[in-house]
Amino acid sequence: MACMRIYGLDFTSAPSRKKPLQAVGCSFDGDFLRPESLEEKMIGFSTFEEFLRKPGPWVCGMDFPFGQPKRWVRDLGWPASWEGYVKTVAKMSKEDFEAIVREYSRTQSEGNKLPKRLVDRRAGAQPPMKLDFIPVGKMFFQGAPRLLKADVSVRPCRPTDNAKTVIESYPALVARRFLGERSYKSDTRKKQTDVQRAAREKLVTGLRSATLEKSYGFVVEMNSSWQEKLIREPAADTLDSLLCAVQAAWAYTKRDEGWGVPEDCDRDEGCMLDPQLLAGDG
Repeated sequence: MACMRIYGLDFTSAPSRKKPLQAVGCSFDGDFLRPESLEEKMIGFSTFEEFLRKPGPWVCGMDFPFGQPKRWVRDLGWPASWEGYVKTVAKMSKEDFEAIVREYSRTQSEGNKLPKRLVDRRAGAQPPMKLDFIPVGKMFFQGAPRLLKADVSVRPCRPTDNAKTVIESYPALVARRFLGERSYKSDTRKKQTDVQRAAREKLVTGLRSATLEKSYGFVVEMNSSWQEKLIREPAADTLDSLLCAVQAAWAYTKRDEGWGVPEDCDRDEGCMLDPQLLAGDG
């Protein structure tokens, strides 16, 4: 296999100098995923849009929900197709989108306030319109319309023959293989612990192990400076970007098999890509 450029991008709904979007650039030859570069820090969405214009070929994993549950879209009366309802969202202000989410939640019965996609239930992920604590709904609002406008293939929502492909990642699925539910990061200084640092050490070791190779078909090869950086950062933004790259590389190995999209995935809902979800045991 010729080397492919693989990126992983840890997403946030409000990039800033304190917490920018940070992409890790890797080379991938089928056997080894090698982190090589930290891309320019994206302190606003204009630089994210510039990143999407980088010449291909490349594959990038991004950790935000590309789509929304079909039930939610239907209940709101939006177009059923991914392109259709994302265009609808793109015309809204952030405040209007958040008001729609909260009003919908208010009118639903307990247990149905924030529906999940099939893949969210399978992966143990948050509802993709959630606005609080982990605001993945805000990430969708900022990210999905920009993917729609970009000249990229969005798997599985809008597959094209473009040499630039983006996939939805979920770093927790990689981390859980080595840590279970143990915490390995925090953005809050008071909550950053030596126990989390030890978890990051275990996770970084795991990325270079036969355990990763058994699940994903390759290992991560990195020098000591990369290992030290990944372990040292208590917020683990760079580490999460690398975990996104692991899932992007795995999806690339499955490009002739639908990019690893589960057969029961609805393209208009979007889908994280990971071998656990393909097997249905995530």
